Amino acid sequence: MEPGNHTQIPEFILLGLSEEAELQPLLFGLFLSMYLVTFTGNLLIILAITTDAHLHTPMYFFLSNLSFTDICFTSTTVPKMLMNIQMQNKGITYEDCITQTFFSMLFGGLDNFLLTVMAYDRFVAICHPLHYTVIMNPRLCGLLLLASWVLTLLDSLSLALMVLQLSFCTELEISHFFCELNQVVQLACSDTFLNDLLMYFATGFLGAISVTGILFSYMKIVSSILKISSAGGKYKAFSTCGSHLSVVSLFYGTGLGVYLSPATIEKSRATAIASVMYTVATPMLNPFIYSLRNKDIKQALRKLFS
Repeated sequence: MEPGNHTQIPEFILLGLSEEAELQPLLFGLFLSMYLVTFTGNLLIILAITTDAHLHTPMYFFLSNLSFTDICFTSTTVPKMLMNIQMQNKGITYEDCITQTFFSMLFGGLDNFLLTVMAYDRFVAICHPLHYTVIMNPRLCGLLLLASWVLTLLDSLSLALMVLQLSFCTELEISHFFCELNQVVQLACSDTFLNDLLMYFATGFLGAISVTGILFSYMKIVSSILKISSAGGKYKAFSTCGSHLSVVSLFYGTGLGVYLSPATIEKSRATAIASVMYTVATPMLNPFIYSLRNKDIKQALRKLFS
């Protein structure tokens, strides 16, 4: 196969989480269950928020967008994996692989920025409660959501276009269950210096913006909570942030670890397992984390079913 001639690339091979045949039915059942729970749980969150007028607030506006993003994020990767296991075919075409890479970066980036915006929302609610409705007005909420889409779209598009400039030879096996960016770049037989530079710069820069925003918000939140005299008031303030902190820790702990570590062969399988946490596990857990201790969501779900 000649370098640079993409039309001759038949397909990439997704090796998945395991190559052992006896584990494939178990993986199929596990990931099918996780996908159905993710899709159903997040869809119920969206329906509960959109149908209950009491939940038409900035916090739930961003939560519904996070649920929508999680559905799309998981749908980008898991159905293809399930189809490959069911059909006993690990192949994915070059076009489908690049498309999957683009959308996984897009929705993963949206998750990143939405979590940051939600931290800012909690900061305003706790530190400036009397001005909350004035600051978090519909116009600002719309601008924050639009900015999140634009930044992630530009980032994903630029990285995907850089991949299109690469040449691929004969080593087309990806030790992963989907076409993750750094795994695809490692297969190129042409120089990947610019791709690696852009990938690490974009991940580091956008990640730094988000992490800095979240840390700043929570430093202010903790400072304000410590000034509350009553123990009940402190608990109530902390409880509104506990769900968000849980999701942030899980998402960033695994996501940044995957993209900021070298994609060597020795680490590729461990990277794939870590990727399951932020691409499948976190979107699946979000509806439970945000609803189990949230009376408003529980009440809205009861109304929805009744």
